[in-house]
Amino acid sequence: MSIEIVAYDRKYIAGAIEVWNEVVADGIAFPQEDQLDEINGDEFFGGQSFTGLALDETGAVLGLYILHPNNVGRCGHISNASYAVASRARGQHIGEQLVLHSLTKGRELGFRILQFNAVVASNIHARHLYQRLGFVELGVIPGGFRMPDGSFADIIPHYHLL
Repeated sequence: MSIEIVAYDRKYIAGAIEVWNEVVADGIAFPQEDQLDEINGDEFFGGQSFTGLALDETGAVLGLYILHPNNVGRCGHISNASYAVASRARGQHIGEQLVLHSLTKGRELGFRILQFNAVVASNIHARHLYQRLGFVELGVIPGGFRMPDGSFADIIPHYHLL
């Protein structure tokens, strides 16, 4: 599938919050529990160092990523990102294109490392992608993620040098 990755613009807010909220509602990948609306969603996406939107040829949002500092001060050169792909568009390598774009964008913004704090161990597709793209797993944090049913799953922090 042919996509274009563009910088967030408010004109895409409905599609962006739809994709983001779908992943939040699934409850198995993002730590967030609250849904975004057009007001807080625009603030959220617009407040990142960069928000990239994957658009199809009609301009529909199929996926997105947010990129921002993982910490401050002496650790401000480490970035963090989250990726969301609409369920209707999964399996078409959109996530891979988003991750690759974020690696390039992170370098352009002056970050030296991209770190993921909480990759859920059961998120096999993401973990395989990250491994293929050269991310390094940092170990396991037992029970670091609360699943929708109240059980706890392990998380595996990752990093990639930019």
